[in-house]
Amino acid sequence: MTAVSIFSIPGVPDITSGDDLARILGDAIHSHAGGIAQNDILVVAQKVVSKAEGLFVDLDEVAPSAEAKELADQLGKDARYVEVVLRQSSRVVKHFWHPSQKEGTLICEHVSGHISANAGVDRSNVGGENRVLLLPRDPDACARRLHQSLQARFACAFGLVISDTFGRPWRLGQVNVAIGAAGLPALRTEIGNLDAHGRELSVTEPAFGDEIAAASGLVIGKASRTPLVMIRGLQWHEKPGCAGDLLRNQSEDMFK
Repeated sequence: MTAVSIFSIPGVPDITSGDDLARILGDAIHSHAGGIAQNDILVVAQKVVSKAEGLFVDLDEVAPSAEAKELADQLGKDARYVEVVLRQSSRVVKHFWHPSQKEGTLICEHVSGHISANAGVDRSNVGGENRVLLLPRDPDACARRLHQSLQARFACAFGLVISDTFGRPWRLGQVNVAIGAAGLPALRTEIGNLDAHGRELSVTEPAFGDEIAAASGLVIGKASRTPLVMIRGLQWHEKPGCAGDLLRNQSEDMFK
C-alpha cells in the first residue's frame, strides 16, 4: 500500500513585489514542516510567484485598443482588462457570452503556451478594484529558480510545482493544474508497459504535474492564505521535466 500525505504549510505572509520568495517559503517550511525530505513535492500557488515578481498592472494606466473595445462590448467586460488579456496572449482561442453570468469569457493561449480563461489575468485578492495580476511569462523558469534556491538550502532532491486554477473543456468547475515544474517529471509515460491483463499500453501518459497540482487543491482555498502545500510519500524514477511537457502541440488540436 502507498500512503501519501498532503498538508498546507502556514506561516507565509502576504507577498509583495520584490520579496525573496524562496527565503520566505523556506522559512515557513523550516518552521512548520521541519524541512524538506527526499522526494517531497512542494506546490506553490502562482499568485505568490507573480506578486513577488511584481506582475501587477494598474488598469487606470491602460489604453485599450480598438480590438479590446470591440471584444469588451461583446462580452460585457472592462475594455482595459481585455486589453491586458490580449497583451498577455499569443492568440484568442474562442470568446463567447454567458447569459446566466451576464458576462462573457475569453479563452486565450498565454504567451507561455497554457490555454485558459482570460490568459490567467487575475482580479481577485490583488489589492484594488482597478488592479490585476499577470501570470509569469515563463512559469517553468520561475519553478527552476525557486527549486534551485530551496535545494541549496535544504540539500535534498525534491519536486516543485507552480499551480494555477483552470477550467476544463466539457467539464464544469475548476481544478489546480501545473503551469511550472522542476525536479520531477510533469508528464510520465506508460507506453510500452503492460496492463494487468498483459496488453501493451500505447497511449497512457499520466499528467503527473497536473495530478500533483489538483491534489494540492484539497487542502487550500481561495481565502485560506496558504499558498504552499507539501505532498509526501510519492516516488518517481523518470528524469525531471517541466510543465511545458504537458502542452499539446497545436497540430494535434482535434477541436479546430
